[in-house]
Amino acid sequence: MPAFSNIRSLSFRCTRLAPVTLTLALAAATFPAFGQTVPADGSVLPFPPEPMKGVAKPRLQDSTMEWPAAPQRLRADAPNILIVLLDDVGFGVSEAFGGEVRTPTLSKLVGEGISFTGFNTTSICSPSRAALLTGRNHTRVGSGTIAERAVAFDGYTGVIPKTAATVAEVLKNYGYHTSAFGKWHNTPATETTSIGPKDHWPDAYGFEYFYGFLGGETSQWEPRLTENYDAVEPPHDDPKYHLTEDMVDKALKWLDDYRAFDPNKPFLMYWAPGGVHGPHHVFPEWTAKYEGKFDTGWDAYRERTYKRQLEMGVIPKGTKLTERDPTMASWDSIPAGQRPFQERLMEIFAGYVEHTDTAVGRLIDGMESRGLRDNTLIFYIFGDNGSSAEGQQGSISELLAQNNIENTVEDQIAALDRIGGLDALGSGKTDNMYHAGWAWAGSTPFKGTKLMAGNFGGTRNPMVVSWPGHIKHDGKFRQQFHHVVDIAPTIYEILGIKAPNSVNGYDQLPIDGTSLAYTFGDANAAPQKHEQFFDNNGSRGLFLDGWFADVPGPFIPWDTPASSKRLAGWDSAKDEWELYDLKTDFSQATNLASANPQKLEEMKKRFLDLAEENKDFPIGAGNWLRLHPEDRIKSAYDKWTFSQTTRRMPEFAAPGVGRESTRVRIEAELGERANGVLYAVGGAGGGLSVYMENGELVYEYNMMIIENYRVKTGKIAAGKHQIEISTVIGKPAGPAEVIITVDGKEAAKTTVKRTVPVAFTATESFDVGADLGSPVSEAYAAKRPFTFDGTINGITIELIE
Repeated sequence: MPAFSNIRSLSFRCTRLAPVTLTLALAAATFPAFGQTVPADGSVLPFPPEPMKGVAKPRLQDSTMEWPAAPQRLRADAPNILIVLLDDVGFGVSEAFGGEVRTPTLSKLVGEGISFTGFNTTSICSPSRAALLTGRNHTRVGSGTIAERAVAFDGYTGVIPKTAATVAEVLKNYGYHTSAFGKWHNTPATETTSIGPKDHWPDAYGFEYFYGFLGGETSQWEPRLTENYDAVEPPHDDPKYHLTEDMVDKALKWLDDYRAFDPNKPFLMYWAPGGVHGPHHVFPEWTAKYEGKFDTGWDAYRERTYKRQLEMGVIPKGTKLTERDPTMASWDSIPAGQRPFQERLMEIFAGYVEHTDTAVGRLIDGMESRGLRDNTLIFYIFGDNGSSAEGQQGSISELLAQNNIENTVEDQIAALDRIGGLDALGSGKTDNMYHAGWAWAGSTPFKGTKLMAGNFGGTRNPMVVSWPGHIKHDGKFRQQFHHVVDIAPTIYEILGIKAPNSVNGYDQLPIDGTSLAYTFGDANAAPQKHEQFFDNNGSRGLFLDGWFADVPGPFIPWDTPASSKRLAGWDSAKDEWELYDLKTDFSQATNLASANPQKLEEMKKRFLDLAEENKDFPIGAGNWLRLHPEDRIKSAYDKWTFSQTTRRMPEFAAPGVGRESTRVRIEAELGERANGVLYAVGGAGGGLSVYMENGELVYEYNMMIIENYRVKTGKIAAGKHQIEISTVIGKPAGPAEVIITVDGKEAAKTTVKRTVPVAFTATESFDVGADLGSPVSEAYAAKRPFTFDGTINGITIELIE
């Protein structure tokens, strides 16, 4: 029995100055007993230190000093490893897999390495990343939904436990240098402030260097960046800046440091850009490449892609093209006046995909020019889930769907016309996402989209593996069923190491994945993966030896308002299951549930067993906040005090201004014709800002671009003033009554007809004295961050009943 294994807390009493009792809670980890030998076979990490080779005598003159040789825990030719994970891009997008979007880097790697058409993800961001990095099923490691939608069920906390060490943590112990770039999305949304805690940040999960963003999405023009444990800002005045390009530059700089400081050790790089998750931001010249390419619509795109996939052998002969869901609009149903809007959204998406893939190529070319490519094993995973339908009917502000705010295409186009028309799409003025029909087309030949774990349109993603000199290109697609949990055990097998039983004192959860290395030399090798469990938002499934049983689920990704009505009466026990024989039905086109009820019952029972084992109960827990938005994770505080230097407070950790009833008091000294932001939260896609404009105080509520509420006070004289802003919101998404007083006298008031119930943004912040990142208001966008030119002596915010 390890020493101290029964101790959970220690108490100390300190009597100096004042009696204080300090209780130190110990994590439920176990540690080797004093004198116990730590095995050196990698089953327990970290490895034990090497004993000194010298001899220590009482006298210095009689002692000898000799450092031990550095242990060789890896074979001499252990490869560098690059994992590239794109975001929100489906099976039928890339030209390399039959789609119509140019992907020169993916296409080149297809011609050099091997391609997988039976590879799957979890159907959603954070869960796929947690499964990829740990080799465990997403709910087993607390990641049943995205970090921002975490709820208090064991499989949905948004926290990867230390009992599930990442592949980076394991490889670092074996001598690898490790780095991560881009989207992380595996830190609780309330733990991303500069004050921490930071034990769930990338650096605490085995990465020696991190550069990117902690949340689920960010502006590509004004990203909310983190470098290791610190918030950093992108340049404000570089017209050529784009986050994806920045990530390549930082990754190559890290490689230069690696070559300079410790080139004899291999490296692991996890490169996961924001592309092509919304908002779809890319330079106009990339969009222009696709002008007019999609004017026949998404139904025709699917037909063309399906035919190419058959011709190329991407899908087996006999594969059927699944039909459009009756709840999804056909292209023919789109009014002629709306088509330019819908076409431009897809053109931007396609340009964004090509731009992102080209950046991957620049990274790989940079490795080659540095002499690192030949011994680098590349996993290029083309999407962490299927293409995203969260743009609903086409959107200029993608979080409208997450907030379940009803709107029409006419609302969107009218709002877009106010800020620059079609040319504003793809710029920092919008958080645009394309119509769900394009996402469905991008998932050809499958049913469904992102968020649907029961349909391959949500889970099936292309993957290419390349390793010059070790993996031979044979021109054949690997159709064996595999999953993102299989990457970590594949790496362990290639390196000849085993998943540890204990890491940093924590007994480890079992690995759920199955190595896919057996496919490297034989495209037709008998499958070695026998089962895989899926669940997201109640859309769930089970793969079992060539069979797939599933429930599409109650949530319709492309119709959030309709989903809310369905969820209100949903009972998972009454769901109707489907059954498919994947040996003859690659695309889930022929439901055999009624023809083989015995097999279906067998699989339903096995699913429930796996769901319980993997902490998936209650089924559909990811929908909790759609039914109870008031339960979203948020700060435990109900009162805050801020200074003029309070910046980069993530929205999920900040006061709920604009979302909840609040009272804001500002003690400020104003100059003549004062200008600048007093406080702001959110960005161009939606937010709230209170600012001075030529001596007048302005309250502006940007309701996800489609509505804007703005009220001004009269001129406020120079000098010290107390400003109070009281907001009463009776229910989530309800109207807000706003009253502004200056020195105790009412100065302005307004009614915000409807408010944002969950969040304006995923990564924008609450800032005092400036509006960092994407600007909330068009009025000062050209002057961002529009720093306040007076003095803020203090701001207090409190929640009110």
